[in-house]
Amino acid sequence: MSEVLVLYYSRHGATAEMAQQIGRGIEEISGVEARIRTVPAVSTVCEAVEDDIPESGAPYVSADDMRECIGLAVGSPTRFGNMAAPMKYFIDSTSNLWLAGEMIDKPATVFTSSSSLHGGQESTLLSMMLPLMHHGMLVMGLPYSESDLLTTTTGGTPYGASHLAGSDSQLPLSDEEKRLCRAQGKRLAECAVAMNSKRSGNS
Repeated sequence: MSEVLVLYYSRHGATAEMAQQIGRGIEEISGVEARIRTVPAVSTVCEAVEDDIPESGAPYVSADDMRECIGLAVGSPTRFGNMAAPMKYFIDSTSNLWLAGEMIDKPATVFTSSSSLHGGQESTLLSMMLPLMHHGMLVMGLPYSESDLLTTTTGGTPYGASHLAGSDSQLPLSDEEKRLCRAQGKRLAECAVAMNSKRSGNS
């Protein structure tokens, strides 16, 4: 069974819920499973000491998770128009994967959540794409054939799924946001299967 990695950082749970919805979309494709992973928090003073396994939620990501996946979805809350520090900290640790070319030609996509509708969702998504491009990944967004992009009054962008969490970060995912997450996961898995088949010489 091939696996698509859904990697996220979540502070209040919204990005984690998006990861689950993207995972559901991934698993709509036959022969593919979603491997959901997170990253540990970091401290402003020094690296936070975390247990190897979180108290709740998804396990922490490893280099093997990245190496073994056939596709990757990366999600983070918006922090001043950029990804959160824990996700950036992890991505900065992937130089060995870059040197070995482990991620080249694997499809990738990104998703985010912010407290306000114009809180930097699109710049966050675009900035998250940059290191994936440096890894040689094939970055994809959401096409406007997903009609929710045209009607949503909450989250949703052509650069990737997004969520409007509200000023207290308590708003649940809207129906449109859920559908867009699932559509993004399904599209990622479809492309990942096709590219993996091509790499394996089965096309």
